[in-house]
Amino acid sequence: MLTQASNAFGQRPGGNVSGKLSGNVYDADFNEPIEYANIVLYRHRDSTQVTGTITNPQGYFQLTDVKPGMYYVEISFMGFNTHIIKELNITTDNPEVYVGSISLEPSILAVEGTEVVSERPIMSYEIDKKVINVSRQLTTTSGSAVDVLENVPSVDVDIEGNVSLRGSENFTVLIDGRPTILDASDALQQIPASMIDNIEIITNPSARYDPEGISGVINVIMKKKRLQGISGIANMNAGLDNKYGGDFLVSYRTGIANVFFSANYRKFNFPGTSTIESMTFQNDTSSYVLSDGQSQRTWNPYGLRAGIDLELGMWDRLSLGGEYGAREMERAEDLDYDEWSEPGDSHNLYVSQEQGEFSHRFYSLTLDHMHHFLNKDHTLAVQATYSMRERNHASFNELLDTTGIITSGHQNEEEGPSMLAQLKLDYTLPVQDDFTFEAGAMAKLSRSEEEARTYEYDTATGDYEFMDEFSHTTEYTRDIYALYGMFSNTWHGLGFQGGLRSEYTYRLIQMVGEDEQFTLDRWNYFPTAHVSYRFSNGHQFMASYTRRIHRPRSWWLEPFITWSDAYNVHMGNPDLKPEYIDSYELGFQTLLGKSVFSLETYYRITHNNVERVQSVYSENVILHTVENVGTDRVFGVEGMFDIKFVSWWNINCTGNLFQQRIEGELDGEPFSEEDFNWRTNFSNEFKVLPGTKLQITGRYRSPSLSAQGQREGFFTTDAALKQEFFSKKLAMTLQVRDIFGTRKREHTSEGEDFYFHRYSERKSPVVMLSFNYNFNNYKQKRQRDDADQDFEEMEDLE
Repeated sequence: MLTQASNAFGQRPGGNVSGKLSGNVYDADFNEPIEYANIVLYRHRDSTQVTGTITNPQGYFQLTDVKPGMYYVEISFMGFNTHIIKELNITTDNPEVYVGSISLEPSILAVEGTEVVSERPIMSYEIDKKVINVSRQLTTTSGSAVDVLENVPSVDVDIEGNVSLRGSENFTVLIDGRPTILDASDALQQIPASMIDNIEIITNPSARYDPEGISGVINVIMKKKRLQGISGIANMNAGLDNKYGGDFLVSYRTGIANVFFSANYRKFNFPGTSTIESMTFQNDTSSYVLSDGQSQRTWNPYGLRAGIDLELGMWDRLSLGGEYGAREMERAEDLDYDEWSEPGDSHNLYVSQEQGEFSHRFYSLTLDHMHHFLNKDHTLAVQATYSMRERNHASFNELLDTTGIITSGHQNEEEGPSMLAQLKLDYTLPVQDDFTFEAGAMAKLSRSEEEARTYEYDTATGDYEFMDEFSHTTEYTRDIYALYGMFSNTWHGLGFQGGLRSEYTYRLIQMVGEDEQFTLDRWNYFPTAHVSYRFSNGHQFMASYTRRIHRPRSWWLEPFITWSDAYNVHMGNPDLKPEYIDSYELGFQTLLGKSVFSLETYYRITHNNVERVQSVYSENVILHTVENVGTDRVFGVEGMFDIKFVSWWNINCTGNLFQQRIEGELDGEPFSEEDFNWRTNFSNEFKVLPGTKLQITGRYRSPSLSAQGQREGFFTTDAALKQEFFSKKLAMTLQVRDIFGTRKREHTSEGEDFYFHRYSERKSPVVMLSFNYNFNNYKQKRQRDDADQDFEEMEDLE
């Protein structure tokens, strides 16, 4: 759709007139501002480029010092149709022209009667974030958000599904910009990939964001159908080893209201094998335990989500939403054990049977209200979130001798509720055309209670006896209050943003029935700064600094022993200090024809670095805990190259290389560890036939060090074949993951008095077949008509 330019504002006297051109750019589908859209002004008579700029966070742009004359302006953004406004006349009588609100449509061009979709790249970079286009990830269609993130070089996922961002498992997960009561990896496992629109990775967030998390923020943007009338999508998938699932999203939009409802259910079984080698050294005795056998893990997440968006006149929008979900996991291991000591030559042979059931059920309610003042970019936003979670964990481990008699056993139970309530206000004031001031406040209140019970098998009675000394009830209280202020401005392609956030934290840990409590009462300050420069030829430069914090998780602070099995116990550390992070980034992005190239360097310093450490608890028993061990420094380079050699072949290559150095004190002794890590993803996508795509992806993760050990690297290969039917309403995708069975988990840790090594792998390959159906989706035809019109206008200019 073309927007007519309107000559606005008053007249100026003749002479040396300096004209101005301004406007706003929006996403046509979502009516949201587009930041960093390219604005290029050309002289009408010879198409000579005169000047250019980019849009600010509110989608506003302004070109100044424009001499009188006839011009045309080109407005473009990656993945959208280029929009051209012709015959803009700057005169001495009308030197200031406002072109109005420009709506950009997703790129679709008609070529000889065939619809060709200009797809967005797998990953694009903006000033403060990377945006992952989930629809391009064919190999993860039947998986979760975790599977999507595996293809991002700055993200690492182990065989258990634990996620780390730039080498740290400490990051914040948001869903549609809202906090979740779930732990980061649990929240990502809960979300089906087929219900995700895109994922934003914000490694250096501005002061507007909660500073929690060492490596930044992962914001998952869910799909929300916004077509008129009834529309929706449905997905079904099934695979080998009893894997299956499905989800759907249906919405109804009419007039001022948009209502949506979605549901999902998945059940995945992962059989595998495990080998463990453990040694402890006490006095003059060395104790050894070797084990190997089969393992089985079953994940069963499901959930419901619903919401309504209301347009309350011209100035207000209200959104109400709710979600209910659950995640159940079962774990079982049958391992053959060989135990002996030196000096000595006798071996004890037995079988270990371990089972565990983990579940959490949660619900959340959200309210968002956006008010626009007379200036559309002058806004006040209110967001309220309330969440509850009920967590249950039960596990038992039994050792049986060669005759089948139980020689020892432990049973552990943990349960309790958690509550999170958050109120957030954000105010945005455009002071001048390019200068914006923002301010906000937040209150986040969390409460939780956990009851832990331990039972030990009594060989004399044949019953499990309650162990009072290892059973506790703990109550946690944490309140955070925050204020922030920011300003941003653009000038001739140069954009800058600065902010400061202050937070007050109150934390109380109480042991019910015991005279122990631990408190924290502290103010913290978090400055941020972002700078960007967009060249008229499409090059973009970015630099930023942020200060962040990672507060200890509740179970990291538990001051008591919890038995995991016969050979492992866990204990928290109530004296654990929060980690403080100084993060610096420098990036560059450019367009080379139809190819996208980006390069980013980063340097991160983590003070009070927290590491998981092990020590000997007793003979053959390892104690696992957490400690502040010193300072962690990471210097890295991250890059992406998206190349389209020919119309049917696209290559996306991403890589992350970083040097890590950990130094401090452990067990009263100074230490220093340094290693070089690199990770790369290489994806080929082929358009085999109309409606047919083949994607082949390879990933490599190098070995990495910790304060007490090393995790080995691995390489894995995935492939997917997608076929579309019935004008793209139905799609079928065959996925094969870990084709060659090379993905593994191998970890070693050691100290002066212990050595521990574990090797695990899952049954491979993982084969899934998925079906996707879109109903009442007439968006494509509307986009094609608009694209044809834009294409004809470009021909008129030649």
